[in-house]
Order: sequence, then structure tokens, then C-alpha cells
Amino acid sequence: MKIFDRFTATQLIAFATVSSVAILGGAFVFQALGYAPCKMCLWQRWPHAAAIVIGGVALTTGKKALAWLGALSAAITSGIGFYHSGVERKLWEGPSSCTGGGVGDLSVEDLMSQINAAPLIRCDEIPWEMFGLTMANLNALGSLVLVFVWLAAATKKD
Repeated sequence: MKIFDRFTATQLIAFATVSSVAILGGAFVFQALGYAPCKMCLWQRWPHAAAIVIGGVALTTGKKALAWLGALSAAITSGIGFYHSGVERKLWEGPSSCTGGGVGDLSVEDLMSQINAAPLIRCDEIPWEMFGLTMANLNALGSLVLVFVWLAAATKKD
């Protein structure tokens, strides 16, 4: 990976960590703008949060071997993003639990009130798109790039 040759492992880890901060921050900005996340969108956020923690620990302790875990986190969120992208494009079905929840001990009237009050956030609909790319597409592709950044940091001979 010659593109990463001019950077140190610490710089690569810092870049990957800040990138996850930016991606997660962007997701929260979209949410604040009224684009409520579906369940799969929320699933994609957790690996970024883990990558941020991993990057923070790696940067403060100097243990670049943690970059392997960062790569794993980025690969997981990228995989979820590609899966979600396929669900959005109707290439395959998503999980049936994407918009559902448990009923618990609710009465029929309470359940109907919750159903009528809750917004329907479907995983198989595209709420935002730019140049043919959805938020799930952008996360999948951006996170795939981050996998290579993390791997470059993990294998770097400083």
C-alpha cells in the first residue's frame, strides 16, 4: 500500500479515528435535520464508536497493534453498510425486526397508541440520496477505505 508509505502508524491511526468521529458526527447531524435513522443505520454507528475508542486508546498508549481491532470495526460497519445498501436497493430482504419491537404487557389500546404515534422508519427505503449514493452507500465505501487505513497502520514498520 504505497499510498500510505509517507505516513506513520500514529498518523494513520489518528486519521482513521478522526474519520470515524466525522462519520458518526455526520450521522447525528442528519438525524438533527430530521432524517431519523432506521435500525440498520443505528447498527452501523456502533462499530464507529468502537473504532473511536480503539483509536483513542491506541494513540494514548502507543500500542499500534490495536489498529487490527480498528480494522475489524471498520470492516464490520462497512459490511453492515453494504448489506443495508442491498436492502435499500431491494436486492435482498432486510431483517424483519428492522422496524418492529416487542409488545410486552401493553393493552391493545396502548399498543395502538404507540403504533400511531411512532414514525415509520423503514430500512428498505432511501431517505436521502446524492449522485445516486445513499447514506448507507457512503458509510459502506468510506468505511472500506478506513479498513485499509487501519491495516496500513497495523502493518507499518516505523
